[in-house]
Amino acid sequence: MSLPYELRIGLRYTRAGRRARRRNGFISFISAISMAGIALGVAALIVVLSVMNGFQKEVRDRMLSVLSHVEVGSVSGALPDWQRVADQARANPQVRAAAPFIGAQAMLTRGDLVRGALIRGIDPALEPGVSDITRRLPAGRLADLTDGSFGVVLGYELARALGVMVGEKVTLIAPQGNLTPAGVVPRLRQFTVVGLFESGHFEYDSSLALIHLADAQKLFRLEGPTGLRLKLADMQRAPQVAAELAGTLERGLMVRDWSRQNPTWFAAVQTEKRMMFIILTLIVAVAAFNLVSTLVMTVTEKQSDIAILRTLGASPASVMLVFIVQGALIGVIGTLAGVGGGLLLANHLDVIVPAIERVVGVQFLPKDIYFISSLPSDPRAGDIVPITLISLVMALAATLYPSWRAARTRPAEALRYD
Repeated sequence: MSLPYELRIGLRYTRAGRRARRRNGFISFISAISMAGIALGVAALIVVLSVMNGFQKEVRDRMLSVLSHVEVGSVSGALPDWQRVADQARANPQVRAAAPFIGAQAMLTRGDLVRGALIRGIDPALEPGVSDITRRLPAGRLADLTDGSFGVVLGYELARALGVMVGEKVTLIAPQGNLTPAGVVPRLRQFTVVGLFESGHFEYDSSLALIHLADAQKLFRLEGPTGLRLKLADMQRAPQVAAELAGTLERGLMVRDWSRQNPTWFAAVQTEKRMMFIILTLIVAVAAFNLVSTLVMTVTEKQSDIAILRTLGASPASVMLVFIVQGALIGVIGTLAGVGGGLLLANHLDVIVPAIERVVGVQFLPKDIYFISSLPSDPRAGDIVPITLISLVMALAATLYPSWRAARTRPAEALRYD
């Protein structure tokens, strides 16, 4: 089955033969530059967005080693019958585990050193089901938190700020005081450091302290836990599941997912990603402008060929289609090359970046400065598909004006001086 002549001529212009290349070497060079520009822009977009996705995923995973996918809290301040609420939450097919907790603020002191801390009372038997904290304990064990022992597991940075190690003691000062004849006296309790955790997120490593749930109830004089931590099968569906739980759980409960616990950070990352997408798309736009100039030069050089086609009966639409095919083919090849090269780089950054670091003798992400010492990469179809479509649309749009000029060529005028 023969191809339409418009397509065959457009393909012939794109892959010019040896004689044509000698005659139109500069135009072929500009075409190659346009194709390479489109490929470079597409590859840069894919690699940069993949690295940003990787950073976001890495930080999010480290945050979720401390945070829960969904939290259920009580407006009154305590959940005396938390087991019933947990059973109601587990009725949702997305909920995999539930664990009670007590959240409060206090001060930790050791000698002259004082630090504010977020105290979280947990059940050591249930906590591993809703967080990865047990896998981030360089010292001690979560099981060492027992009822009545008044032990505490500190964030690594918090322990360093207080100058304590495992086995040493710190004093916890609760904001709720005891009323005495001398006035309100702060409630004090000495705790023994039984472990240290390191999530890799400075905010939590420098402020969070874990104690046993029963000890927290005694210290803060609560009738029960202040909330439930839930783990989901798919954390990406946390906002949807939180909305479902808010409608099915009993009244007087507050439900919030992990994305609402750090909205500023996630909004900033999304804004930065959009801006990088817009800025790097300009590279593809520049390559599209090069494609316009390439086709304009081709149309100018092919005036006699266009005139002959028109004389043989080709319509203006057919002439226009010839150059659309040529430009679109350059855009398609450049886009596909960019997608392939971008995915190749994005999927092998863990090998490419260390090799470059060894050659130049510079470490891009020093371990003593950044909590991530390697470039993470997470290519996503949700980014790659729009990049591919935008590149193809730009390339196709770039062919319209030169092709329209070619269609307006008058055979008599084109052949007059040939």
